[in-house]
Amino acid sequence: MSRAPVSPNPDLTVGADNKQRWNQPTHRRHGFHNAHRLFRRGFMARSRHVYPLYDAPLSELRELPELEALQLHPAFSAIVCAQGNNILFEAAAPDFNVRSSHSIQSITKLHVHLIVGRLVADGKLDLRKSMGHYLPKIGPAYASATIQDVLDMNIDNAFSEDYSDPLSDCYTEEIALGWRLPADSVEEITLEKFIGTISGPVSKNTTGSADYKSANTDALTLLCASVMEHSLNIEIEKIADAVGYEDAFHISLSPDHLPAFSGGGCLSARDLARFGLLLARRGEDIYGSAFASAPFIDATLSRVAPTLAPPKHWLRYSNHSMTDGRLIGHAGYGGQFLMVDLKTGVSCAYLSVLENDAGYDDNYMAQVALALRKLCSMIANA
Repeated sequence: MSRAPVSPNPDLTVGADNKQRWNQPTHRRHGFHNAHRLFRRGFMARSRHVYPLYDAPLSELRELPELEALQLHPAFSAIVCAQGNNILFEAAAPDFNVRSSHSIQSITKLHVHLIVGRLVADGKLDLRKSMGHYLPKIGPAYASATIQDVLDMNIDNAFSEDYSDPLSDCYTEEIALGWRLPADSVEEITLEKFIGTISGPVSKNTTGSADYKSANTDALTLLCASVMEHSLNIEIEKIADAVGYEDAFHISLSPDHLPAFSGGGCLSARDLARFGLLLARRGEDIYGSAFASAPFIDATLSRVAPTLAPPKHWLRYSNHSMTDGRLIGHAGYGGQFLMVDLKTGVSCAYLSVLENDAGYDDNYMAQVALALRKLCSMIANA
């Protein structure tokens, strides 16, 4: 019996622009809204108990011009702003809703912030030591770098992350993250092998601002996996229980089944706000017990760390998070931002999908960050 010829997976196959279909401009909005079911492989976690959120809108927030501008932007997907158990503001685009899953991209890096803080508190990691101290086979691009410098995006190696360059290393990295497939004759590269392919030697960052490299998160993922007593997937479940998600947290997996903390997470806007509330509580879980390291979170705010490049130079990159000393959070490729005000306990989750060729616009991300900062300030003064 003859068989019909097989065809490559259309969502994961790379096109002429060196992007897989779900990340091409004409498909990106659908891709970001459905990434949890488009990845090559993934891990999903639900929380044992749900942290309740109730509608308690602040009507004056609707009068904020910066917030209105974000909602009118064609990239807009959803925003949720919460404090304690109250939803102060939420809105969604006509083709989306606040409980639908969405790619959060590099906001996922905050999982490394939480995990490393817990490992430091438990005496499992010394941030002054080199990556090679814990991972002797990690390769020249990271071996001599201190863990602290990798956490702060404060190293220089050959990895390139230029979203406007279709041949940038960050797109090759996506094979190791489970986001795309290589050519038919090429084996999928594991996260460990991918890190080993990055040229060295590593040196101290001399740019004057944070040298953002998602591969740093991949290296830290290998580090955490090597020193943690249980698997990283179990740690994801622990974080889910501490957050109290209403729906599911999804994350893509590498071919060696490690979570893609550099950008593979998917959450609804409400659940991303819940994740931010864990930080707002300085690591206290939904049961009132200490979970993440409060001293590590507090030190993240106050310590000296590299600033981001203009126009986001008012933020520093500290311990795998973005902070100005009061606000803490992270941006994400495509138009995502989580911003948490640790003084008022406000968590603002913003999701959007840029449909330009690069999938990124630094000026737009600065607009988002400033709007969320203004939103936090307005709530503080309400």
